[in-house]
Amino acid sequence: MELINNIAKAHGGVSVFGGVGERTREGNDLYMEMKESGVINEQNLAESKVALVYGQMNEPPGARMRVGLTALTMAEYFRDVNEQDVLLFIDNIFRFVQAGSEVSALLGRMPSAVVYVPADDLTDPAPATTFAHLDATTVLSRGLAAKGIYPAVDPLDSTSTMLQPRIVGEEHYETAQRVKQTSQRYKELQDIIAILGLDELSEEDRLTVARARKIERFLSQPFFVAEVFTGSPGKYVGLAETIRGFQLILSGELDGLPEQAFYLVGNIDEATAKAMNLDLESKLKK
Repeated sequence: MELINNIAKAHGGVSVFGGVGERTREGNDLYMEMKESGVINEQNLAESKVALVYGQMNEPPGARMRVGLTALTMAEYFRDVNEQDVLLFIDNIFRFVQAGSEVSALLGRMPSAVVYVPADDLTDPAPATTFAHLDATTVLSRGLAAKGIYPAVDPLDSTSTMLQPRIVGEEHYETAQRVKQTSQRYKELQDIIAILGLDELSEEDRLTVARARKIERFLSQPFFVAEVFTGSPGKYVGLAETIRGFQLILSGELDGLPEQAFYLVGNIDEATAKAMNLDLESKLKK
């Protein structure tokens, strides 16, 4: 929902949502949320920024399978005819594969020798096969969600073939690589920290851990779609500002700021301002 909102309002694009085997309740909830956020305009549908296609879970497998193809066709229309940027959602790929398997069985073909049960794992047959066809993958982490970091995107497991110097530029590429290296080193040190504590680490590793924790929290972001629940306004940070923020963290210029200052803020200037407020509150309490 947040991605659809940002694509519509920040980039002027359109989104297509294909609900394969979707529950009626979930489809209705999504429609109502989009209407409330203004992404769907019932008074003037031409101004709407999203198209929804559903094949309910109680419908025949042929109908459920066609939903994904229908959504793809609509996305291609917006791209080729309207010349718009398009974000295509298919929810979800396993139910699409399952519908195809059921259609094959009805046609008298053997879809598979075994039954694959989704275990919500990246190595499941459906996602593993799908990933080979994708230019980019965004992996959501339960561990990050448990820490309250949203969006819970894992930068180490997520990939993009476009993250190359000749496409995104040297500055963007180098910053992204340094962020991943710092996060990876922190991940490697977590077992040592859990057993021996931070004090047993070298000075360099302690600095790496501190910066990685700031990076982890800086990757959080207040959602526009959650404004009514949290009371905090949503934030959208552009690419240049994002790169600048990570460069400042990695350079060590912000080592003196507390890590909570980076949690659920917009750009790096907001993190600096939040750190000043936290320091002021701390002094007032004393």
